Amino acid sequence: MANYDLTPRIAPHLDRHLVFPLLEFLQEREMYSEAQLLKNKIELLSKTNMVDYAMDIHKSLYHTDDVPQEMVDRRVEVVARLKSLEEGAAPLVSFLQNEDKVQELRADKQYNLQMLNERYQIGPEQIEALYQYAKFQFECGNYSGAADFLYQYRALCTNSERSLSALWGKLAAEILMQNWDIALEELNRLKEIIDSKAFPSPLNQVQCRIWLMHWSLFIFFNHDNGRTQIIDLFNQDKYLNAIQTNAPHLLRYLATAFIVNKRRRPQFKDFVKVIQQEQCSYKDPITEFLACVYVNYDFDMAQQKLRECEEVILNDPFLGKRVEEGNYTTVPLRDEFLENARLFMCETYCRIHQRIDMRVLAEKLNLSYEEAERWIVTLIRSSKLDAKIDSKLGTIVMEPNYPNVYEQLIDHTKALSGRTYKLVGQLLEQGQAQTAR
Repeated sequence: MANYDLTPRIAPHLDRHLVFPLLEFLQEREMYSEAQLLKNKIELLSKTNMVDYAMDIHKSLYHTDDVPQEMVDRRVEVVARLKSLEEGAAPLVSFLQNEDKVQELRADKQYNLQMLNERYQIGPEQIEALYQYAKFQFECGNYSGAADFLYQYRALCTNSERSLSALWGKLAAEILMQNWDIALEELNRLKEIIDSKAFPSPLNQVQCRIWLMHWSLFIFFNHDNGRTQIIDLFNQDKYLNAIQTNAPHLLRYLATAFIVNKRRRPQFKDFVKVIQQEQCSYKDPITEFLACVYVNYDFDMAQQKLRECEEVILNDPFLGKRVEEGNYTTVPLRDEFLENARLFMCETYCRIHQRIDMRVLAEKLNLSYEEAERWIVTLIRSSKLDAKIDSKLGTIVMEPNYPNVYEQLIDHTKALSGRTYKLVGQLLEQGQAQTAR
């Protein structure tokens, strides 16, 4: 399963602190040697201020109570720097901790800056000190304090670039604290800025979108409504183009979201075409499963890929989240995935056959005959499958399904307004260009 581990591809697009949860998961799953993962952790920590944590890992790795002198010197340096930054930001921190004084602030940033300078002798230097102090707190692993200070800094900052940097830091801190609702709000706020901001180059904007999608994986696979929202974000043209160009491995997560989503999306057919197009640049058991079912109609291979999908999910840091239920540990997404994947196979297989042998279908779905029969009965009762069971012959008889003319008309015209809007926009741009000449 290490062959399907995406951590080496994902890590370069994450903040260093966001990589630690991934390494913790891999360590728990024992996909790599303990020593190798501990060395990777120490390497990551070397560029942060979490010196005590690095010392503990070093002791565990080398089974000793001694640590290198450079770690001891680094700790002294970090403590001294933290004290210095704390003193520099102290006037503004003291102001922000006083509720009565904070009420004097308004939505107008220029007013706030003038008021702070005139009444409390707090100027740009103290505001910049607050940012540096918040950033240093984050590097020390104090995510709660960093999130609070970065939020307050953004309320006073007039530099758009520095404010954007603070928002990235705030998002990372909320993710690491597992505050999924707040993290989702920050994610949407960041998306609005990225989509509306005039970047120096389109490449820079694409890179920000790729970072945003990678960071969003933590939220979407932990938030209650995340599996729907990941489709809303990743499947937008500009984001899907970024995936196909620079990060095709993210197709695994979009494919999983499409499969486990309770409501079948109309964009699903278009997404299957993307899977087919990108098979040369990226594929894994999850994307190959969709290609087998919807492109090649190879149900024997789909059956094999479904078994591999289960292992991929169990060993993926985002998909393999475990939940304790009494004395048992379950992986909710794995169970939902297998249930819906079997439904995908069953629907497609039944669509191209009028009469199906129950034993053959059970074999295709990796189920026993009795399990397959119960499963089909449940599908028919829930109106997910328009069929009847012939118990004597042990077959499933499909009911004829005639296409609805009205639904076909709606499907063909639903994108008409969007296309018209784009066409009008292009005509206006051409008209303005000609006028300018």
